Amino acid sequence: MLSQIRAYDLRGALDRSRAFLGRAREAIGRWRAGRLWRWSCVVVAGLLGGWLGLALGGQVVTPIGPADVTFSLSPQWHGETVVNVAPLGQLAFDTHAAPLRIEAAITEIRSSAAQEMFTDPQAIDRMAAGIGADLTSGVTALVLRSLLVAALGAALMGLLLFRNAWRALASAVTSVVVLAAAGGVAALTFNPSAIVQPRYTGLLGEAPAVVGSVDDVVGRFTEYQEQLAGLVGNVAMIYQATSSLPVYEEDESVIRVLHVSDIQLNPASWSIIGTLQEQYGVDVIVDSGDLTERGSAAEDVFADEIGKLDVPYVWVRGQHDSAGTQRAVEAQSNAVVLDGDVTEVAGLTFFGAGDPRYVADATRLNPDEAEVAALGEEQAASVADGETDVDVAILHTRAQARPFDGVVPLVLAGNEHRRSTELSDLGTRFLVQGSTGGAGISGLDHDEDRPTPYQASVLYFDAETGRLQARDDIDLGGVGLTSAQVERHIEEDPDRTVGDEPEEEPEEEPEGDQEEGGESTP
Repeated sequence: MLSQIRAYDLRGALDRSRAFLGRAREAIGRWRAGRLWRWSCVVVAGLLGGWLGLALGGQVVTPIGPADVTFSLSPQWHGETVVNVAPLGQLAFDTHAAPLRIEAAITEIRSSAAQEMFTDPQAIDRMAAGIGADLTSGVTALVLRSLLVAALGAALMGLLLFRNAWRALASAVTSVVVLAAAGGVAALTFNPSAIVQPRYTGLLGEAPAVVGSVDDVVGRFTEYQEQLAGLVGNVAMIYQATSSLPVYEEDESVIRVLHVSDIQLNPASWSIIGTLQEQYGVDVIVDSGDLTERGSAAEDVFADEIGKLDVPYVWVRGQHDSAGTQRAVEAQSNAVVLDGDVTEVAGLTFFGAGDPRYVADATRLNPDEAEVAALGEEQAASVADGETDVDVAILHTRAQARPFDGVVPLVLAGNEHRRSTELSDLGTRFLVQGSTGGAGISGLDHDEDRPTPYQASVLYFDAETGRLQARDDIDLGGVGLTSAQVERHIEEDPDRTVGDEPEEEPEEEPEGDQEEGGESTP
């Protein structure tokens, strides 16, 4: 009897559940058959289609001086304006309350406009006068294009879902109305004072120390507008200068090495290095240190540019590079980090060691010059006693490099921000590279009367002997200048004996002097 009662109760519960579900289905059916459901679907289609339209086509490219700047608009819960300064990072400003994100990024430098700056010194002044109008034109074009692509995306989504032209049109109208309303809210809530409270990401975490007080920028807007125009023009000049350098054809009997140093967080260096790599057909790039300015974690992303180069990148740590910088470089697929190692790259045998000092940390007890030299002597002794003959030694400073005299035929170094070279009594060529970063971000200072030049060298090695045959020293006038000079130097006795003192006086090469048999290409 008890079991029959329980079965009856269970059947009753099941019947009640089925009845409830039936009534729910009927209610949903009536609701879906009504106007509210249809209009809800139209609104959702309008919002989704408008979002897709903005994602695919909500960008415009506006010429500002010699640069093409891409403006984009996209939905985002937190409204902000973002300036993308790749590869340094981003600056974000809470300029409005509407759920819209406005982004601006420099995407290309136009050679024709850059060339005009070489021939007409007044071009930068004209650009400064018109930069405000260019920005206004770009934002206006962005708004109109965003409304158009949002409406088109919503209409296509409506046609895809409803197969009805009127509902598709309603979805388009919904998208335009919502976007226009968001734009109106953005205009009404726009807060110009937000520029004094930017949020920095990426390498720009150090920006306050680089660009100075943001309050000063607001108070001197006109002057900074002119400086912005000058900076854009100067970057364009660098692009133009590198594009005019000579091109060399490939030769399997020659190994080409691009020697760079002391980039020190200057993003303009990557365009120069990339151009030289392509135009000279470089087989390997050697960097003798100081890739960053402070070696901070925020600067690690700067090393990602190494991975975009198409050849091996041999690197040693400099005084401004931290252990974190070294790990960031090691993470690049084409990077070869040397820290007391001997390795073969592109047919040449390299020894490299990082600088034992880290000067960016004021609390660190760094070794003095004598201790650095002593470390260099230990490293040179290990290379001399090794089973493998080393073609090139890479150290950051002269103190650490000097003990390799008579041990290897060529030593590459940096640190001094000025190129110099010397052939020692023992047959070792010391080549101290200048700053390929124009001494870093400080090279962008317009108040400098003589900006630090960008310097690099292309070294030509015999593929069979591994000996240096010649080199091209490349100088690009510092930011704001338009000069580019290539000077060829020939090694008179590339197969000389290393380690035995010759009877003749050693050869000295002052900076800028040309060796016998060389040629100069302006």
